Amino acid sequence: MIWLFFLLLSLFALTLMAMPLRGRFQIAAIPEDTTPAVLLDQLEEVKRDLDRGVISEAEAKAAEQEIKRRILMQSRKAETRRIATNTGGRIVLILGAVFVPLFAGGYYMTMGSPEIDSLAFADRTAEREEAAQIADLSSQLYERLVSDPDGGPSEGWMLLGQTYTRMGRFEDAAEAFKVVSERPEADSAVFSMLAEALIYAEQGVVTPPAEAAIDRAIAMNPGNPASVYYKAVALSQKGESLRGYDLLIERLDAADGFYPWMESLVAEANRIGDGIGKTPLSLADFAPTVNAPGPTADDIANAQDMSDDDRQAFILSMVARLADRLENEPDDLDGWMRLGNAYSVLGEAEAAITAYERAQELAADLGPPILQEIADALKRLRQ
Repeated sequence: MIWLFFLLLSLFALTLMAMPLRGRFQIAAIPEDTTPAVLLDQLEEVKRDLDRGVISEAEAKAAEQEIKRRILMQSRKAETRRIATNTGGRIVLILGAVFVPLFAGGYYMTMGSPEIDSLAFADRTAEREEAAQIADLSSQLYERLVSDPDGGPSEGWMLLGQTYTRMGRFEDAAEAFKVVSERPEADSAVFSMLAEALIYAEQGVVTPPAEAAIDRAIAMNPGNPASVYYKAVALSQKGESLRGYDLLIERLDAADGFYPWMESLVAEANRIGDGIGKTPLSLADFAPTVNAPGPTADDIANAQDMSDDDRQAFILSMVARLADRLENEPDDLDGWMRLGNAYSVLGEAEAAITAYERAQELAADLGPPILQEIADALKRLRQ
C-alpha cells in the first residue's frame, strides 16, 4: 500500500514539473550592445532633430532606416537566444523529471525501506535522560562530599571516582581517587584505580604521577592484577619491554585458575611480545580450565573471593561456554547438572529449572541418588 502511495506522489510531482513545458517561455531579450528601447529613443530623437531643422529630411530618412534595421536585427537575435534558452530549459527539466525520481528510488531501495523500524529516537532520548540524571546525581554527591566537615566518607569518594570513570571524566575521577589515596585506609585497589584514571586522562600515557601510584599499589599488594598490568605498560613505554613482558608472565603463572583479568594480561603480553619476537600466548597456557565446558563447584567457590563485578563476569563467561557446548552435546548429564547449578548461583530460576529437567530426563535410568539430587534442586527452585 505504501509503495502505491509513493508512486502516486511521484506521478503528481512529475505532472507539476511537466506543465510548464506545454507553454512557451516568456524570456526577455538581452541584446549584446543596444536594446530596442534605446533604439526607439534614438528614432524619436531623429524626428525631433528633423522638426528643429537640425538635419535634413534625407538625413532623417537614412537615420530612421538604419535604426529600424538595427531594431530588426536585435529582435532576431533575441528570438534566437529565446529559442535556445527555451530548448535548454526543457532539456534540464526533462532530465530532472526522469533522473531525479530514478536516483531517489534507487537510493531508497538500497538504503531504506518503509518496513524497517524507524530509529529508536525514544531510546536515545531515554539514554540521554539517564546520562543527564547520572551527571546530576554525581554533582549532588560531589557537593555533599566537599561540604562534609570531615571530608566525606571514602566510600563516597570511591563511588564518585568510579562514576566519573564510566562517564569518561578521567581527570575528575583521578581527583576523587586521590582524596582517598591520601587517607590511612587507602589500599592497593585505590592506588591502582588512581593510576588507571591518570593514564586514561593522558590518552594512555603513563605519567610519573601515574607510575608512582602503580608502585604504591604493587608495594601494598604485589599480586594486584591491575597494578601489574599498568606497570608492564609503563615499562614498555620506557623501552623496557622485556621486563614488562616478564612481569605479566610471572603474574599469569601465579594464577591458581581462571580469572577475568587474565584476558587483559594475556592481550598485553602478546602486544608487548609482538615487538620483541615472543610467541603468541593464549589463556589456556595459564588457565587450562578455560577450555573446560563450564564452572565447577571449585570454580564458583574461588569466585567468592572476587569483587562482585569480577565474580559476575567470571560466572557468566563460564556459563555461556557451557551452554554453547551443551547445544552440540545435549546428552551430557554432568554438563546439565553444572549448568543448572550455575544458573542457580546467578539467580536465573527458570533457566536452572530447564537445565535440571533436562538432566532429570537423562538420569531416568541411573537410580535414586542422582534423581533425588535433581528433585531437591527443582524443589528449591520452584518454591
